[in-house]
Amino acid sequence: MTAFPDSPRLVRGGLVLVDPATGAVLRLIALQYNPDSVQRSLQVRGVGQDSGDHLEALRLKGPPIETIKLEAELDASDALENNDSQAVQLGLHAQLAALEVLVYPASSQLSAANGAAASGTLEIAPALAPLPLFVFGSRRIVPVRITELSVTEEAFDPGLNPLRAKLSLGLRVLSVDDLGFDAKGGGLFMTYLQGKEQLARQARGASFAQLGISGIP
Repeated sequence: MTAFPDSPRLVRGGLVLVDPATGAVLRLIALQYNPDSVQRSLQVRGVGQDSGDHLEALRLKGPPIETIKLEAELDASDALENNDSQAVQLGLHAQLAALEVLVYPASSQLSAANGAAASGTLEIAPALAPLPLFVFGSRRIVPVRITELSVTEEAFDPGLNPLRAKLSLGLRVLSVDDLGFDAKGGGLFMTYLQGKEQLARQARGASFAQLGISGIP
């Protein structure tokens, strides 16, 4: 079916994996359907929040701890109708695996660590994983750590390949406190924060009348 020429182009949310050292893009993962809602929570990091020190009451010691939660759906129905070979053979296995491997160390890293331990190495630094960027429109590109991934598979083909699934994804935004200013991820966080500041300046201010007062006593 030909799309209506004036219909808006659908922009999908997703993840971009980049090399934490070089910033090179390693992989792009788009959500099949955008979530109906995105829940965000910001935990303020104040100085001396419980100390009772009046001089410190309005000081912030760093960016808040921001967490993001969302639910998304995957469905192989359209691909099966179009006789897509991957959907016919695997259902949603490949799409689910692309997300699940983000929370696993690579098998090669595990084997290398085991070999190093067997040879007598006492301390083995875990290898760096790719840095995920949560992308939800051009104004929200932010480095994150995946903290939770839950999958509910709801329908299967005769070979027990999943055909429909729901994902619950928990993310923690990584700030310059986590990544440093010089790292690619730190620079992306600063761009994210500066974008918020620019949007905040565009917000229309309120009036005292709207607050039901004539001024501050």
